[in-house]
Amino acid sequence: MRGVGLRYAVLVLLAAMILLPFAGIVLAALHPPGSQLDGLSIPGRWSWENFALAWQQGNFSALMRSSVLIAVVVVPLSVALATLAGFGLAILKVWGHRTLSFGFVMGLTLPIEVIVVALYFNLREVGLTNSFTGIILAEAALFMPFGVYWMQTHFSNVPDELVEAARIDGARDLVVLLRVLLPISWPAITTLSVLYFMWSWNQFMLVLVMMQDPDRRTAPGGLGLFVGQYTTDIPLLAAACLIVIAPIVVVYLIFQRSFVSGITQGAIKG
Repeated sequence: MRGVGLRYAVLVLLAAMILLPFAGIVLAALHPPGSQLDGLSIPGRWSWENFALAWQQGNFSALMRSSVLIAVVVVPLSVALATLAGFGLAILKVWGHRTLSFGFVMGLTLPIEVIVVALYFNLREVGLTNSFTGIILAEAALFMPFGVYWMQTHFSNVPDELVEAARIDGARDLVVLLRVLLPISWPAITTLSVLYFMWSWNQFMLVLVMMQDPDRRTAPGGLGLFVGQYTTDIPLLAAACLIVIAPIVVVYLIFQRSFVSGITQGAIKG
């Protein structure tokens, strides 16, 4: 019983460490504009108009539209490519699959700060800077090492007998992937999709370097400019932060079960 109580105490402590700062941002966003805040405090008047004011002043209509456009293209494109690559490396065992797998693992060690300048000049040469296409292709490439590693690990844990039985029945490689493996891979795919959405939505430096037009930048990039303009207005800044993170929270809540299931399966298999 003491062990169970200790585990619950640790979980409660960790939950409090995560939720209290979030609660502080929410309460700060509900104070009257321009209020001077000192720690966690309940507002005397609930100022819901901060969200509308932050949305208007930060031009979040255009910024959100850019973020959604990039994310809804990057996520399915990246997931499809990572799934095909993981299938090729784990199931088909293409020529040089060990070397290719090592290359993708090494790609996990490269931070965006190291390659963003070279990437900018390369994309500028082909006219893909200051465009959504360039950002979408760059993000898909940057996310690929983790996605390939994730899907390869998942497919590597699929029983060989399942694939062999499908091939004995005359199924070709693509049929094996679409009709045999994908139906049992949705938790892993959903987890990867949610992670990709979070990373694409939160991408800041890449968009800041590649997109020179302020009206076409994403929500996190616009938030950076917003912070510079309203440094002293804490309620307005808090409202803008909540606007930016709201889509991530919504997506996580919608796919929570599949996300946790995919993470759990990966941990157990690993």
